[in-house]
Amino acid sequence: MNERRIIEIGYGDVRRVRIGRGLPLVYIGGPCAIESRDHAFKMAEAIAAVCDRLNMPWIYKSCYDKDSRSSATSFHGVGLEDGMRILSDIRNEFGVPVVSDFSDPSWAAATGEVCDLVQVPAYLCRQTSILRAAAEAGRPVHLKKGQFMSPWNMRNSVRKLESFGCDQILLTDRGTFLGYNMLVNDMTCFPIMAKTGYPVCFDATHSVQMPTSMGNLSGGQREFIPFLVRAAVGGGIDALFMETHDDPDNALSDPNTVLDLRYLELVLSQAIAMHEARLSILDQHGEDNVHPSI
Repeated sequence: MNERRIIEIGYGDVRRVRIGRGLPLVYIGGPCAIESRDHAFKMAEAIAAVCDRLNMPWIYKSCYDKDSRSSATSFHGVGLEDGMRILSDIRNEFGVPVVSDFSDPSWAAATGEVCDLVQVPAYLCRQTSILRAAAEAGRPVHLKKGQFMSPWNMRNSVRKLESFGCDQILLTDRGTFLGYNMLVNDMTCFPIMAKTGYPVCFDATHSVQMPTSMGNLSGGQREFIPFLVRAAVGGGIDALFMETHDDPDNALSDPNTVLDLRYLELVLSQAIAMHEARLSILDQHGEDNVHPSI
């Protein structure tokens, strides 16, 4: 596929968010898991204020069931029913599209009834039953590259989604396994995945994860998030996924990787500046005449 698609997120009364080549950078974020209604609204209000100041299109992300936690005793979320109610209220209150992932095919339809974007977890990106359910939910699909996958093999998952009738897909990198308990990012994955014709995204917070490095808890190196964001924007992403929390050390999910809310505006402002500079260069010289690293 040579044509580069632009996907549109949003239905009903919420504002539409368009993601794709030549468009403004889009932010996707929120706390990793929905901890409570009050906390979800607090985070949505804070993120909305930041994105309004930056004039940045955004999508609120938080999960109702984190089914891949390292420990059975870890917080898994508020559940499908309560989670959908909270996300529905957030999209109505703030007029912003919302997204959550799902890890059981039977959850897909209910997720799609509320969410403007349906997310497939990285560890399930090859699962045919999950991909079929995501496509049948009738919403654009956010497909994360598995930590075990090469970027060129994501084409197979894309073809599955297309065969099930979905042609609104966002592809995201969240790091690749290197040895034990470590992830690395290869920024060449963005132009490679973009060859599918779909927009590409970078998950900056899960990329600094050190899976189960603390026994039954994943560690992480939050201090490297800004560096990876700048590298990924330079690599040509169309959207930036970055979970954030107002009290990371006490977050109920992924406390070692979520970005502290107080740094969100700084990191996003840097990302926007780099994205706009990149687009300006491409406008002046034409993409075919610019080295891929630009």
